[in-house]
Amino acid sequence: MSENNLIQLFYDHLSAVKRYSKQTATAYRNDIMMFDAFLKREDFGGFLDVSRRIAKFYVSELAEKYSPATVARHISTLRTFYYFLMEDGLMDTHPFLEVKAPKANKTLPKFIYPEELDSLFSSIDRASDKGKRDYALLSTLYDCGLRVSELTSMKLSDLRLDERVVLVRGKGAKERYVPLGEPLVEVLRDYLITTRKNLMKQLQHKTVFVNVRGRPLTGRGVAYILKQIIMQADQHTKLSPHTLRHTFASHMLSKGADLRSVQEMLGHAHISSTQIYTSISNEDIKRNYLNAHPRAKKRE
Repeated sequence: MSENNLIQLFYDHLSAVKRYSKQTATAYRNDIMMFDAFLKREDFGGFLDVSRRIAKFYVSELAEKYSPATVARHISTLRTFYYFLMEDGLMDTHPFLEVKAPKANKTLPKFIYPEELDSLFSSIDRASDKGKRDYALLSTLYDCGLRVSELTSMKLSDLRLDERVVLVRGKGAKERYVPLGEPLVEVLRDYLITTRKNLMKQLQHKTVFVNVRGRPLTGRGVAYILKQIIMQADQHTKLSPHTLRHTFASHMLSKGADLRSVQEMLGHAHISSTQIYTSISNEDIKRNYLNAHPRAKKRE
């Protein structure tokens, strides 16, 4: 079986069996194709000929060109790929199993403070349909801690406003319910009853958030809207959908929410993915202490 056939089989496995998104499956495929190019360039044979020595050689080459996080991602992809080959009986040993990823520098996720968030909301002109849509979008992203893909794929039937919950479809088609606060329920009701209908005019579809022409919003469209909100608020911080997700988690933890609840609401498979936000929460506590405590700062 050719390398191209193996790559296609792996891609189909990720899409059909693992139910990864097209974007994620394509990223995996690109990493495998990059490894295939390396094997051809160095005349190391095909995927089934790879030894642990070749695997270590490849990782050392990656480490010279890319950041530790990128190298770790490539290793993760190749481990998944070779597990797939072993499950299909094409390999007896796993060449990447014992290859160690370089240690990445730990960086805290970017987030914004409550007063900065208030400024963003205050900058939106809610007299227009576009402003109401922007306010509802910003509220939903922040209040629910959603990924941008979860927001743009949200359907009308996912919103259970009477029950004050929304059904969110996350990575790997995993579903979770996220609670909605009363203010958000009111914002969404107003958006759905008037604003969305005004924007859609004669169009018919079930996607919750739409652009000014009434068509379903894309991730790029959401990023553009957030950029406009930043300009309106005259802020110089960078704001992305994921920044709002990080902000949601850090604010929840700083106000006393338990880690497991935040994990569930974010849709993290592992608690370790959520624990990084405790560092942000601690930084927030430290900031409040330094600003409020009368003896926290050195006297002149």
